[in-house]
Amino acid sequence: MGKTKHGHTAVFTGMFDPVTLGHVDIIRRGSKLFDRLVVAVGVNPDKAALFSLEERTALMKKVTASLPNVEVYPFEGLAVQFVREQGARVILRGVRGGDLEGELTMALANRALDPEIETIFFVADERFTHISSSLIKQIAALGGEAELRNFVPELVVAPLLAKVRKRKEST
Repeated sequence: MGKTKHGHTAVFTGMFDPVTLGHVDIIRRGSKLFDRLVVAVGVNPDKAALFSLEERTALMKKVTASLPNVEVYPFEGLAVQFVREQGARVILRGVRGGDLEGELTMALANRALDPEIETIFFVADERFTHISSSLIKQIAALGGEAELRNFVPELVVAPLLAKVRKRKEST
């Protein structure tokens, strides 16, 4: 089969608050399998984000700038609607051990909304299975730059620390 890609366009959805090394790993791996990978930076009405949608989108664009077939867009609303707008039929999701039940529920709901869209799960690399945004925010509040470099891309460290410090000062 050679080095040809296996699919056309996939969409990797998430809040990415903040983008982690685990997210970057999924994006890199997905970019090798699809001709075009769209990273959809979304809004979850049930979660309060540390970074604004615009800030998260800008950070993700910087982090993925070296990947030529990766595009980053903000979105609000249903993931399946955004996926259709991108001309895609695949939602890419990264899964850690404890995520499976919730991810399965979401995949089944998306299939009910649009049976033409498939969800493909990438199992998180073992180096990143413990990383979560809440863990990262806690480390940022208690630790510093050196500790954060184990969990987030270098480009994210300074903005994350600034955001957490600002939040601390306002409380």
